[in-house]
Amino acid sequence: MELLVDILSHACLLGGAVFLLIGAIGVLRFPDFYTRLHAVSICDTLGAGLVLVGLMLQGGLSLVTVKLLLMFYFMIFTGPTAVHALAEAALQGKLKPLADDRKP
Repeated sequence: MELLVDILSHACLLGGAVFLLIGAIGVLRFPDFYTRLHAVSICDTLGAGLVLVGLMLQGGLSLVTVKLLLMFYFMIFTGPTAVHALAEAALQGKLKPLADDRKP
């Protein structure tokens, strides 16, 4: 049973790290604020969530797991809210996305 928990936790940690890396690459590769924000919001929520789940599996039933669970819930609710606030502020600041007719 302990081997199964270790395998699942390492898979979650690795999957979370991959999603966080994809989000970081998206920030560097995408052309404007809105597409970068989209890449970061999805990958950050999923990647950090998987990392926290992997750490919860490693922690077992302890106070550390409860704290990680509270961090997970906090991140799930505040991450999308913060991204929405940033996008709304960019729209109100009249930041325009790049047009699709630009040359690659």
